[in-house]
Amino acid sequence: MDDTLTVAVRVKPGVSRARVGGRFDGPHGPALVIAVNAPAVDGRATEAARRALADALGVRAAAVSLRTGAASRDKLFLVERPPSELPGVLRRLRDGSAE
Repeated sequence: MDDTLTVAVRVKPGVSRARVGGRFDGPHGPALVIAVNAPAVDGRATEAARRALADALGVRAAAVSLRTGAASRDKLFLVERPPSELPGVLRRLRDGSAE
């Protein structure tokens, strides 16, 4: 098993209803959509997205870190020591299936 899993994410800041799920074909390939209440100011949306991603994947928030995209809606997060079922969970959230 790899030590890290890279997750492409498209963040939608400042929404009224936070949620994790859906697909956006962005610059890093198929990305998981994360909508957060936090505004895109001073990294608040990025931090909210990091915590939401960790919660949705069922891992500790400390295991998720930003790799690239601090000032962009399109981000890459790293998940340290991902459990073996994590790629399937990610596919279900992003694509709505385990295939």
